[in-house]
Amino acid sequence: MNEVVEPGALYIVSTPIGNLDDITLRAIKILSAVDLVAAEDTRKTKFLFDHLSIKKPLVSYHSYNEVRRVPELMEKLRKGSSVAVVTNAGTPGISDPSYSLVCRAIDFGLKVIAIPGPSAILPALIVSGLPTSRFVFEGFLPLKRGRRGKLEELKSERRTIVIYESPFRVVKTLDDIVRYFGDRRVAVVRELTKKFEEVVRGRASEVIEHFRKKKPKGEFVLVVEGSQTVYKSHNNIGASVHFFQR
Repeated sequence: MNEVVEPGALYIVSTPIGNLDDITLRAIKILSAVDLVAAEDTRKTKFLFDHLSIKKPLVSYHSYNEVRRVPELMEKLRKGSSVAVVTNAGTPGISDPSYSLVCRAIDFGLKVIAIPGPSAILPALIVSGLPTSRFVFEGFLPLKRGRRGKLEELKSERRTIVIYESPFRVVKTLDDIVRYFGDRRVAVVRELTKKFEEVVRGRASEVIEHFRKKKPKGEFVLVVEGSQTVYKSHNNIGASVHFFQR
């Protein structure tokens, strides 16, 4: 199972976003071979490692200890240790602090190796039914300061827009989409790859009503049509909901 890893190399390893079977064979080999794993939440990573029978030293690396942890990890890398970075779910470096460590490693001429795998962005886009040829990923929208400016900026965006959102703000964000963009087509994708995966498609106003009746729970990705999008399908049915039992 072990794979030879390069001394002093930083491995950015993608892990499952829900279904544990989605991890790649190469990711398992790398995680089994590195000297140290830096994890967003060591408890969640240990659960994954127990499932995969991996035993490796774990240290926490998240937005709250980033300033302290980056120099510590850089010291280990510069001394020749191989380090893997994992997030709670998906690909590190997307809306998480892994970017800082990658930049520092590059600055010092160290090798950075990405181990590709699961990410919520592309699966949500693919199942949305919205155009996939050109899109823009915006991560989480600003909570307060800068939110209005960002929405004003995005309302003229012609590419499909992909946004992360929490269950506590998804209805508010949909309300803002109607307010700033108009009643566009959207797809709200919830709990990707998990037992209660759900995709809700329709006009933003229709999807809002769905989640006002059903309390939002879980992890959300919002996919929003760009401005002046032309569709091959012009049916006028309301919001559609799809559940997947796993």
